[in-house]
Amino acid sequence: MTLSQAKPKNVKKKSPSQRLWFLHWLMTLFYLLLFIGGKYMAGLPESLSYRETIFDSHKTLGMLAMSLLLERISLLLWIVLRKYRQNKHKQGRLKKIALHTTLYLFMLLVPLSGYFDSNIGAHDVRIFATNIILPPLFSVNEQWEVSGFGDSIHFWLSYTFLAFIILHSIEQKKYLQAQMRRFSKASTIAMNKYFPKTKT
Repeated sequence: MTLSQAKPKNVKKKSPSQRLWFLHWLMTLFYLLLFIGGKYMAGLPESLSYRETIFDSHKTLGMLAMSLLLERISLLLWIVLRKYRQNKHKQGRLKKIALHTTLYLFMLLVPLSGYFDSNIGAHDVRIFATNIILPPLFSVNEQWEVSGFGDSIHFWLSYTFLAFIILHSIEQKKYLQAQMRRFSKASTIAMNKYFPKTKT
């Protein structure tokens, strides 16, 4: 049998649920970097040579997060309509739906408020390391820029979002603990496999 005749191996595609969880943790990483970067950026002097690069990186990450959110919402809707359409919604489930809906709303509003803050101050939303500048969605407003209105909206939306993330983490405490135990067990197995203990 020649190489061209060999049948390709069946590559198992990830299910929508697996893709949803992948996006969940990828976006978790993105928003963690956005929070840390935003906190760092707040104290940067305007004379700093790499200040613009950091701001461009922050904006790019925010736009990526919004793009991933669209994919995440489409996957979530597909799963809900396909699997949970006929399930009875208990009170506890309704609370989860309300919390997750709020989280998704903040996932959109936080980067969008950053876009708004840049636009009203006539600052470009540039994709990092390229000459691509995203079109403005909001008009320039010098009065709001001077008063710090855009900064305030972005700040308070971000930290309200962070509060809901903490609430979500508390709600998912048992799941997070189970994931940590699985990670610890997998790490131990990997360490024993590649670095076996030698008998003395």
